[in-house]
Amino acid sequence: MRLGEILVVQKLVSQEQLRLALEEQKRSGRRLGRVLVDLGLATEDKIAQALARQLSLRYVDLKQHSFSRAVVAKLPETAARRFRAVALEERGATLVIGMADPTDLFAFDELTRILKRDIEPAVVAEAQLLLSLDQVYRRTEEISGLAKELEQDLGGDKAVDFGALGATLGAEDAPVVKLLQSLFEDATQVGASDIHVEPQEDRLRIRFRIDGDLHVQTEADSRVAAALALRLKLMSGLDISEKRLPQDGRFNVVVRQNAVDVRISTMPTQHGESVVMRLLNRSSGLLTLEHLGMPAPMLARFRDILGRVSGTVLVTGPTGSGKTTTLYAALNELNTPARKIITVEDPVEYQVAGLNQIQVNEKIELTFASVLRSVLRQDPDVILVGEMRDTETAQIGLRAAITGHMVLSTLHTRDAANAPTRMLDMGVPPFMVASALQAVIAQRLVRLVCEGCAEKYTPSAQEARFVEAMGLTVSAFKHGRGCGHCNSTGYRGRGGVYEMLEMTPRLTQAVARQDVNAFVAAAKEEMAGHTFVQHAATLAAAGRTTLNEVMRISQSED
Repeated sequence: MRLGEILVVQKLVSQEQLRLALEEQKRSGRRLGRVLVDLGLATEDKIAQALARQLSLRYVDLKQHSFSRAVVAKLPETAARRFRAVALEERGATLVIGMADPTDLFAFDELTRILKRDIEPAVVAEAQLLLSLDQVYRRTEEISGLAKELEQDLGGDKAVDFGALGATLGAEDAPVVKLLQSLFEDATQVGASDIHVEPQEDRLRIRFRIDGDLHVQTEADSRVAAALALRLKLMSGLDISEKRLPQDGRFNVVVRQNAVDVRISTMPTQHGESVVMRLLNRSSGLLTLEHLGMPAPMLARFRDILGRVSGTVLVTGPTGSGKTTTLYAALNELNTPARKIITVEDPVEYQVAGLNQIQVNEKIELTFASVLRSVLRQDPDVILVGEMRDTETAQIGLRAAITGHMVLSTLHTRDAANAPTRMLDMGVPPFMVASALQAVIAQRLVRLVCEGCAEKYTPSAQEARFVEAMGLTVSAFKHGRGCGHCNSTGYRGRGGVYEMLEMTPRLTQAVARQDVNAFVAAAKEEMAGHTFVQHAATLAAAGRTTLNEVMRISQSED
C-alpha cells in the first residue's frame, strides 16, 4: 500500500485531504509526507508511526533515544545525510538503522553495501532525524586533527609567518582556513551562540557557549592562537599589526547554505590575543511576539502598549538575556509600510528589510546622542535605541517620546521596578520619565529540560523550602539525567521569563515627586505574583525547566 492509502486506512487523513495533498505533490514535486506536514494535515511523528505499523517495523522516538557515539560512527556522516539515516544500536551481527523512509530500497541496499553487514530498519521522523544528525556528528576529532596539522604547518618556531598566512587569504585548503570552517560548522550544528579562542600559557583553549554555559571544544598548541587571530582579523578587516589594543569587527560566513553574521572582539591578554565571536544565524529569522514565551495576559498588555502613538518602552536585564531579541520581535510586529522605523544600534545585530538601521561609530563621533538628534528630522514613527547608556541619550530618547514618537530601548537594571529610579540617578529630569515612560519589561533566560532525557525527581531539602515559599506543587518537577542530545548536561535550549511594569497614575506621580521608596513599594504591589521569578517557577512546575534554574535567577532578588 502507498503511504496515502495507509494514512486513510488508519484514519489519520480523509480521502478529501489526501486528494488535496496529492494535487499539491504533483504541482510541487515534493514527497507526500512533507506535503501533508506543510499543509498541516498530519504531523511527522504520526506519519512515521503509521508507516511503522503498516510495515511491521519498530518506530523510534529520537527525542527519547540515547545515542552511542561508537555506534553512530559506524555510518559515515555523508551517507547518513544522503540517505536520511542514523545508526541506532547493535544487535549481535545486525545494526539497527533509523530511516526517515524505509521504503527507499535503493537507500537500504546502499546502506547495506557501505556497512558490509546485515541491517534492521526502524522508522524515525525526518525532522527529529535531521536535528539528531547535527548533534551526533560533532567535529571534535576533526578540529583537533586540523589544529595538529596547523601546528605542524607553523613549524617549531613560536613566531608566526604573517606573510605566508596573509598570502593564503582565500586559499580554501590552508590548514587555518579548514580549522575555522570546521569550527563554524560545529558551532552552528550544536547551536552555539559564541566561540571563545583563548590563549593560555602552554596551550590554546577553544570553547563554545551553548545555552548560556561554556563547553571546551578542543585544546591545541599555543602557537595556533596567533595564526587563528591573524586570519580572523583579515576576515573582519581589522588592523593585523595592532596587538596591544582591543578591536571590534564583523564578517559573514556561509555554513551549509546558511548565512551567519559573526561579531568579533579581540582583547590582548598575557599570553596572546583572546578572540570572542558572537554568531547570529540569519536563516533562523526573527522571533514573533507569540514565540517569545510571554504569559498571555502580559503579551496582550504589551501589544496594547506597542499600538500607542507615542511613549517609551524599556527592556531591562543583564547582558545576554535576550533584550535585543524581544525588541526586534516588537519591531517585527510594527514593521508595516505605514510606519517609518529607524534603529540606532552598536552594533546592528539583525539586518531586517523595511527598517532604517544605523550603526553607531564612536571613532567619527557618530554617537547615540548625535544620531538621535538627526533621526528626529527624518520623520520616524518608531525609534529603536540600542541602549540608553548615558544621560544625554536618555534625555533625547524620552524627549522624542514626549513629542509623538514610539521609542524602544534597553537599560541595564536588576528588575523592572528599578528602571525608572535608574534613569533618575542618571540625571534625567523626573517630569520626562513620568511623561514618557509607558512600560518596563525585565527578562532572564532559563535553560530548558532536555526532552530526550527528562525524568521526574524529588526536590532536595533546600529546593523543598524554596518550593514551599513559592507555593508550588511538588509532583510535576523534572530534570534531565543527561544524554547525547544535550551533551550530558540535562538541558537543551533556553526560554525567556518575563515581568512587566506598566506605568499607572500612582507610579507616575511617585516618579514625578522623586519619591523612590513610594515608587518601589507601589511597583512591587503592581507586580505581585507576576515577577520573572514566579514565571520561571511556573515553568518548573510544568516540568519545562528545573528548580535549580529558578533558584539561580532568583539569587539577585530578595
